[in-house]
Amino acid sequence: MVFEIPDGVLDRAGLSEQEILIEFACWMFDTEKLTKFQACRLCGLTRDEFGDELMKRNLPVYRITDEDVRQDLATLEQLGIGSHDRRK
Repeated sequence: MVFEIPDGVLDRAGLSEQEILIEFACWMFDTEKLTKFQACRLCGLTRDEFGDELMKRNLPVYRITDEDVRQDLATLEQLGIGSHDRRK
């Protein structure tokens, strides 16, 4: 799909084509419409470059889900490092 933005609109916004793609990709990632990988592909940046762009906008670089936490807790439990571990 091709999405065209008239040059005059970009000129008034003071953005280049690359900059508008980065803005759009950051917004799509922030609203959880795209994964980080998909957003990186959209704007043509590496994961590190995209992470820098997110930080510039005070947006979270990582999205931790409830499932991520459950998996981490299960792994810790398997390793014997669960909440019952009271070593000091």
